[in-house]
Amino acid sequence: MNSRPLHGTDLSVSALGLGTVKFGRNQSVKYPSAFDLPSDEAILSLLDLAREEGINLLDTAPAYGTSEERLGQLLGSRRDEWVLVSKAGENFDGTSSTFDFSPAAITASVERSLSRLRTDRVECLLLHSDGNDIEVLDHSGALEALFTLRDAGKIQAVGISTKTVAGGLRAIELGLDAVMVTYNPWYRDEESVLDAAAEQGTTVFLKKALGSGWFGGEAPPENPVATALQFVFSHPATTAAIVGTINPAHLRDNCRALREALGEN
Repeated sequence: MNSRPLHGTDLSVSALGLGTVKFGRNQSVKYPSAFDLPSDEAILSLLDLAREEGINLLDTAPAYGTSEERLGQLLGSRRDEWVLVSKAGENFDGTSSTFDFSPAAITASVERSLSRLRTDRVECLLLHSDGNDIEVLDHSGALEALFTLRDAGKIQAVGISTKTVAGGLRAIELGLDAVMVTYNPWYRDEESVLDAAAEQGTTVFLKKALGSGWFGGEAPPENPVATALQFVFSHPATTAAIVGTINPAHLRDNCRALREALGEN
């Protein structure tokens, strides 16, 4: 599978990343249908399939329920095969989220993530914005905490998962390594962020590249996965699309569609 550099590191990440929210959380989510959390065996099988397909990028977060703990337990000795992206700032208590971007909270969150993931570093750490992107970036002290953790070797790349165009543009202006933004054929509001990232060489992770499984509404195109991936990777800034699934057939289809979108077949 095609891979691209992770800014600020000597690492490369696969163009498709596996989102792991469904490994640990099935409450207060916005997917089209309900689902049960997978067994350990099912997760291990899915991780094996992902590696076979060339995926090395895993996306998790404290807000994803038990995702971090399960990954830490199941990756084991194979941890170094993966580039891990986690987050800080949002926590989920089983029913609702709370946010805290103070330096102390960010530091504690990252240390807790390292413990849960059973690792000594996270390749990329993103602030998990509550929507007040500019406040988080400029006034909370969260970035300074992440820079300190990066200097200590506990984080390799620093970024933010944004919810506003202004926040994405500000992150790039500040020189952060990565931004995670929403972009798909049915939502193009943040295209200017990708344009700015292309100019600066900022890593861009895309969330909701498939519209969270809704594909833009009740009448999606005939092949919505291929349509979406061809669209998002037509922009030169796209580093990786993070797609969450616990269905092996869907994962295979996503990888096939990605290879077609990138002209690899």
